[in-house]
Amino acid sequence: MIDADPTSGAPDATPASTPPVERRTVLSVIMPVFNEQATLEQIVDRVLSLDLPVDIELLAVDDGSADRSVEILRGVEDPRLRVAVHQQNKGKGAAIRTGLNAANGDIVVVQDADLEYDPAQWSELLVPILNRDADVVYGSRFLGDASGMRWQNRWANKGLTAMTRILFGTGITDMETCYKMLRLDMLAGISLEANRFDIEPEITARLLRRGVTIHEIPIAYEARSHDDGKKIGWRDGVAAVKTLVKWRLRRAV
Repeated sequence: MIDADPTSGAPDATPASTPPVERRTVLSVIMPVFNEQATLEQIVDRVLSLDLPVDIELLAVDDGSADRSVEILRGVEDPRLRVAVHQQNKGKGAAIRTGLNAANGDIVVVQDADLEYDPAQWSELLVPILNRDADVVYGSRFLGDASGMRWQNRWANKGLTAMTRILFGTGITDMETCYKMLRLDMLAGISLEANRFDIEPEITARLLRRGVTIHEIPIAYEARSHDDGKKIGWRDGVAAVKTLVKWRLRRAV
């Protein structure tokens, strides 16, 4: 028995301190949702079932859906899912900004609530960031497989990307990709303004204006049609052009 008297010269009975447990990197997944009841349960399950070298928090932002989307989200019993609700539709950009304001992770990515993008591809996007070879990684559909993309959308995407390359002196191949994965601190001090699909060129333009290098990884993509619920249109293309020009000319970024 160890003598408890500290004056007795007995060995110190104080247990050795436990080394701190290293905190795992957290990936914040922002999922804008607008009338996606047909695919929502499946895409949420895909995200939460992933086996990744990081922890996941899923931030689903319902943007004024008129279908069962909110009901489906609230029926998911997984503590990694948090749900925010816009009472009125504000647009994809507004939903992403709501998600960013709530994000607690180290890395962030956006996942559309349809099935065009497969989150199983995140493991490849994560590698350069976890290895500290890149701070921002885009999944490029045009380096990979843009299966089923209508020619109008293909050339609109390529045209906007070409404009980005000219205005900002970059070599990226897919500016409009949903899969923009980046360290969350890369957005520090950037107050995003876009409410709709112009959030894509705004994020890209403002990162490039700050001198950030965008690394690209090929991804596969399976396009859906407007009949299947695709919401982007030609007006969003015009807005993207205006956004690129605005952030190229604006002094403060």
